[in-house]
Amino acid sequence: MSQSHRIEGGLIDRTRRLDFRFDGKSYQGHPGDTLASALMANGVRLMGRSFKYHRPRGPLTAGSEEPNALVELRRGARQEPNTRATVAELYDGLDARSQNRIGALSFDLLAVNDLMSPFLAAGFYYKTFMWPKAFWEKLYEPMIRRAAGLGSLSRETDPDLYDKGFLHCDLLVIGGGPAGLAAALTAGRAGADVILADEDFLIGGRLNAETLTLGDASGADWAKASAAELASLPNVRLMPRTTVIGAFDHGIYGALERNADHLPAPAAGKPRQTLWRIYAKRSLLCAGATERPIAFRNNDRPGILMGAALRSYANRWAAVPAQEVAIFTNNDDGHRTAADLLAKGVRVAAVIDSRSDAPKPGGYEVLAGAVVTDAAGRLGLKSVTVKLASGETKVIPCQLLGVSGGWNPNVHLTCHQRGRPVWDASLSSFVPGGVLPPGLSVAGAAQGQMSTAACLRSGAEAAVAALSDLGVTAHPADLPEAEDAPYRITPLYHVPGKGRAWLDQQNDVTVKDVKLAHQEGYVSVEHLKRYTTLGMATDQGKTANLGGLAVMAEMTGKSIPETGTTIFRPPYTPVPIAAFAGRSAGKDFRPTRLTPSHHWAARQGAVFVEVGMWMRAQWFPRPGETQWRQSVDREVLATRKSVGICDVTTLGKIDVQGSEAAEFLNRIYANAFAKLPVGKVRYGLMLREDGMVMDDGTAARLAEDHFVMTTTTANAVGVYRHMEFCRQCLWPDLDVQIISTTEAWAQYSVAGPNARKLLQKIVDPEHDLSNEAFPYMGCAEITVCGGLRARLFRISFSGELAYEIAVPTRYGDALMQRLVKAGAEFDAVVYGTEALGVMRIEKGHAAGNELNGTSTALNLGMGGMVSKKKDSIGSTLSEREGLNREDALVLVGFRPVNPAESFTAGSHFIAREAEANATNDQGYMTSVCFSPSLGHSIGLGFLKNGAARKGEVLRAVNPVQDAETLVEVVSPHFIDPEGERVRA
Repeated sequence: MSQSHRIEGGLIDRTRRLDFRFDGKSYQGHPGDTLASALMANGVRLMGRSFKYHRPRGPLTAGSEEPNALVELRRGARQEPNTRATVAELYDGLDARSQNRIGALSFDLLAVNDLMSPFLAAGFYYKTFMWPKAFWEKLYEPMIRRAAGLGSLSRETDPDLYDKGFLHCDLLVIGGGPAGLAAALTAGRAGADVILADEDFLIGGRLNAETLTLGDASGADWAKASAAELASLPNVRLMPRTTVIGAFDHGIYGALERNADHLPAPAAGKPRQTLWRIYAKRSLLCAGATERPIAFRNNDRPGILMGAALRSYANRWAAVPAQEVAIFTNNDDGHRTAADLLAKGVRVAAVIDSRSDAPKPGGYEVLAGAVVTDAAGRLGLKSVTVKLASGETKVIPCQLLGVSGGWNPNVHLTCHQRGRPVWDASLSSFVPGGVLPPGLSVAGAAQGQMSTAACLRSGAEAAVAALSDLGVTAHPADLPEAEDAPYRITPLYHVPGKGRAWLDQQNDVTVKDVKLAHQEGYVSVEHLKRYTTLGMATDQGKTANLGGLAVMAEMTGKSIPETGTTIFRPPYTPVPIAAFAGRSAGKDFRPTRLTPSHHWAARQGAVFVEVGMWMRAQWFPRPGETQWRQSVDREVLATRKSVGICDVTTLGKIDVQGSEAAEFLNRIYANAFAKLPVGKVRYGLMLREDGMVMDDGTAARLAEDHFVMTTTTANAVGVYRHMEFCRQCLWPDLDVQIISTTEAWAQYSVAGPNARKLLQKIVDPEHDLSNEAFPYMGCAEITVCGGLRARLFRISFSGELAYEIAVPTRYGDALMQRLVKAGAEFDAVVYGTEALGVMRIEKGHAAGNELNGTSTALNLGMGGMVSKKKDSIGSTLSEREGLNREDALVLVGFRPVNPAESFTAGSHFIAREAEANATNDQGYMTSVCFSPSLGHSIGLGFLKNGAARKGEVLRAVNPVQDAETLVEVVSPHFIDPEGERVRA
């Protein structure tokens, strides 16, 4: 019968029924259910398999700390693995499946691993997979890959949108339980800008899971009324379904909002999830506490839950999948669970309380001084074995066991900036330490306040203190009367005995594994974690870590605080990678920029390629050209014969202004710029701090206090960031300002013997372009086409007489059309990036292939450009002995001995008679092209002591394609080595 284990009460909406499926079987639930609560209402306790041993598992908890009940949701492209059933909201039509199994959930073939557990103890992979060596590739690696992982991916493209956003507030309240609500009410009523974020879909925290009263109302009703008031305040933003995943620098917090995970699919155009970056002046952690288990033999049976979780399923979701329950506790909270279940009509077989002075409130049997030593029922709990205070054993039949080992404050976010929690003996747990992320304070159970009244008080008082730091006067909110019982616990972390007692249930880490780690010398908490994988599951050890530390403390004879604890790092709970990407997926992976002449080029049939974030024309095919080389060769030859035009807008352009702009560039560039005359351009080489080349480009001095820099297209953003860092952090006293103007100016290269004649047709006549008036490496601000302001630079990347002309971007398309029209009488050709690349290789200019992050000025043949007369970034480290060896790689040119042969970039240079191996490697080819000017292939590459080896013949070996070519070492300047053309 559907929902056969649904009891009275709860916060679910019984007026509506929701149909869903689990492992192909149909069930029903209600709005307000989670998948786990709905399954339990239908009597389902078995929901998953453990990672290593594939043991049957059911839910251990009712929240995001759940280690066991991990399932796959949905099908097809929206399939989502590794989802915690305890936090997955139920919706109509939900399709869920168990995972990490072969065969049925009740008969997993991989459960054979459990029989092999003696051979699969902690650290077995470190020992087993080392030998024999030959087994790794053919046996071990395929086996590990087959077994690795939990859920599966559909391998289809995710159809949903994910977004990112920014929020600002005076006070960020993390957690919507009693402390968080009291804090938000206090701050909201004071007029502060407040954000209250809670991972649950129902604000209220434990108030929704308890039968406690606050004043005249139930805890759930008080939470509902408080949330309604906060929602009505214009200065408060309520964010349910939002997990604050990390505390980062400068009061910035990451938060994941699940906008549509509770729906079959997001609304059209709306995101499924949003990753928020929250800038908070002050923040208050009210994340509550997590109940911890007590380890005993077979304590992982389906039907063994945390006591508070069992109480949550009964009180909030009215779901109890069995009618006979036992409780195992070391503190008073276990008795609260027993009382609530008894009031719901559930039979409590016994409360096994490890304390000899256990309370005996009546209504159920209390076994004081007793412990649970074993549990029976592989696919579902049937009974527990209890060792009584007298030493006798007793078997208690039950289908559910609630375990309450005490509470651990959720300190995770307090550790995200290396803060370490401290031990609180009264709680037998760790609490937030003295070093917290700046601006963060802690209240409620997260601080160790374990009564409802204490949580309310601490939340209100912490909000007043936080706002006082901001100069905002606030008064604690009027708080209702609430329970204020003391927290009584006698710590018990595990029950000694034979058999396996489970600490980390997701990773199958047992008490024996921790003891083995101690035996083998892994006693530090960091080594313990990595050797056993304790706490490395999706729950980050929320239910496992303290138990493991307690066992290690026993083994070493130290206290738990002396043993220490690992700290936590973001994210607090798992975050889909898609949320980190946001809308940066597919065609929106990064912005696409179009050059000013893009649409004109598209109309000419240009073929485009993505360069950096730009779409650039590769070549312009003409009728009759059936192969790309035909188009490229034509463009190169036409440019060298007459004149060519190329859109070079994509080059990074940076304006540098100020009275000390020259000094700034002098420090940025390796070569000198302080004395560059106005009206001149200079090639510049920029080094990283380690002496490697970062980028090259030009700097033109338009006035005493005004320079225009260019960078390579790919490094435009990186160079600008580097310069901004230098300006702000290294030399903040320099009078210099910089701004990127890449998008502000459209720029075109006009190259070839007739370049000057073409420009004279569009440059206004008052500007003299003769060789004497406007020499090579000159620059000026000019006007074109009857008064339009422009900039002209006489620089060449092609080795020809060449200029680069720039106009404001909005005139870029018109300028291209005017240049093409004016160049018709010279048979001007528009060329793309391929022809540009061919001409730069023919001229021996270094580009991205050579500026690969591992090359020095010496490698590029530019060692003399690193000035010895001044200091600059990277100049000192560029003088390291290892970078200046006699046999250092140097850029040279290569041509095939047989002109009919070609070679490929990436080929390695080997002496003619030497074996092709790494020992004999003498360098590598960086750039290769077919030179239509020379009629054969040419290349640039780095060769050991290359400058002294011109004329030598080597083998260019390509082991990937099993090919090699004899090549001759030549000058990298294949065309016009004396530079006469550029100065014509």
